[in-house]
Amino acid sequence: MSGRLSLSAPAVLEFWTERHLCTLTTLRTDGSPHVVPVGATVDPAAGLLRVIASGGSAKVRQVRAGGDRVAICQVDGPRWSTIEGRAVVRDDPESVAEAERRYAERYRRPRPNPQRVVIEVTITRVLGSASLGATGSSPARERA
Repeated sequence: MSGRLSLSAPAVLEFWTERHLCTLTTLRTDGSPHVVPVGATVDPAAGLLRVIASGGSAKVRQVRAGGDRVAICQVDGPRWSTIEGRAVVRDDPESVAEAERRYAERYRRPRPNPQRVVIEVTITRVLGSASLGATGSSPARERA
């Protein structure tokens, strides 16, 4: 069974700090999904997820064009979790440096990129597998 997760649950926090690649789904202007592999970091205290990106990438253009509803998913065998939220693009040096620091902690030091920006996601929902402690939900309950 799958369903909602608490970002404060130890198994969920551990899963989002392990080294896993993720997929980021943004929406094109026609509403179709654009899914790309990314590295993502979660800051549970701030309720944020961050993705570093090049300023000219499609994912950044889509968020800047108003496609702020995004989903980030990671899978490891039977364990999976999706974080949904509202995204903004930040290009100020402090935000970029913080995102790079967090990325280096989870993955490795990112290559230099003078065009780097941060897609910062305010987390609105965390979903995942029962193996991470999900509480079950049905489609009808989700719509309510």
